[in-house]
Amino acid sequence: MSFNAIILDRPTPHIAVIRLNRPEKHNAINAEMARELIECLDALEADADVRVIVLTGAGEKAFCAGADMGESVQAMAAGGRRDAAAQAAVRLARVRKPVIAAVNGYAYGGGAVFAASCDIRVCADTARFRFLGASYGLVVGASLLPRLVGAPLAKELVFTARTVDAAEALRIGLANRVVPLAGLEAAAHEIAAAIAENDPAAVAASKEVIDTAMPNLEAAKLELAHNLELRQSAEHRARFRAATDRVVKRGQ
Repeated sequence: MSFNAIILDRPTPHIAVIRLNRPEKHNAINAEMARELIECLDALEADADVRVIVLTGAGEKAFCAGADMGESVQAMAAGGRRDAAAQAAVRLARVRKPVIAAVNGYAYGGGAVFAASCDIRVCADTARFRFLGASYGLVVGASLLPRLVGAPLAKELVFTARTVDAAEALRIGLANRVVPLAGLEAAAHEIAAAIAENDPAAVAASKEVIDTAMPNLEAAKLELAHNLELRQSAEHRARFRAATDRVVKRGQ
């Protein structure tokens, strides 16, 4: 498979590494990346040799900055907005095989949702998380965070959209491990290799059971429904354009 906005590596026959590959945009999710990620996940799920998937970002600064704001504003100006990032996040959450996020920098907005949608999060000590939806007039991560950090803390992170550094992420359960950036991929591969040694059918069944024990399907549907309505509001459009202007001034 050949891709442009992602890179697929196979360091071993049983481990696949997907690298979000727009470092000049801090690996922001555009329509091309979302389409390629979904296509890649479909192919890896169909490949019986692949037992574990690792998701990370290109470069050393960002895991994923969230949705490509420039593309989103253009779509909004054209009279609509396809949420490519949300579509990719939904597909990621539905992967039946174990997925490890190797969070190599900041994970904001849709990038934080990508990380939270994975089964295990190994973070560099430079990792940062922000669930930015409320500041843009949307609901982002509210269906995922309660099962990771508990409802009261999930409400704080979603309502305030504040930044969570790597040390706090580990303390609250958002990260499984925190390691120096230089050792991040080795740590993720160590976990992946340990998983790959086990019976893939038993691992897949275990994932299904654990996910069923932590139900969030109805919450996820409710989050999508709220966002469909919120995207039509003048408040969201004004907030999103203002946020885009700030990002453009800084350089996304």
